Amino acid sequence: MELLVVGRIVAAQGLAGELRVNPMSDFPERFTQPGPRWLRRAGAGAQPEPQAVTLTHGRQLPGKSLFVIRLEGIHSRNAAEALVGQELLVPATDRPKLAPGEIHLLDLVGLEVRLGDGSAIGTVKDLIHAGNDLLEVELSATGKTLWIPFVEAIVPQVELEQGWVGITPPPGLLELADGADERAQGSDQG
Repeated sequence: MELLVVGRIVAAQGLAGELRVNPMSDFPERFTQPGPRWLRRAGAGAQPEPQAVTLTHGRQLPGKSLFVIRLEGIHSRNAAEALVGQELLVPATDRPKLAPGEIHLLDLVGLEVRLGDGSAIGTVKDLIHAGNDLLEVELSATGKTLWIPFVEAIVPQVELEQGWVGITPPPGLLELADGADERAQGSDQG
């Protein structure tokens, strides 16, 4: 069965085994409706087989984009902390229907990133939910990482079927990857 990552467990909540989840989905029912889910350790290298779990209930934290969930069999803070860093998954067939012009944000991962002149500069490696969504882009020329706000003014074109997104970066955005490395090198010299 093909699975989709819909969130990442970021912390334990309280003492009774609840978990805080950073959503990677715009569909809150993935975190609030009880039913089967899967967990998988995130990170580089070979992924272990996802483990089936049951979501018993969930709620969104007031004023935050985080959700608090409870999984069957997780009843202590220690058990919850052992799951921090894992990805929460659902079946790929469980994708909500979209209105015309809407996209599933996770479909952006793996797409080529192009400038307005059509030249490719990198690949979308991940999507980060931080108030506004950020595309984590690995630059082809340097292998460095750049975070690009996923807003229409900067990413005006998404061509899922052709496998690319077009960006119109504001002045200085593409140079941020170089500047971050220079600042890091400078701090090592002090």
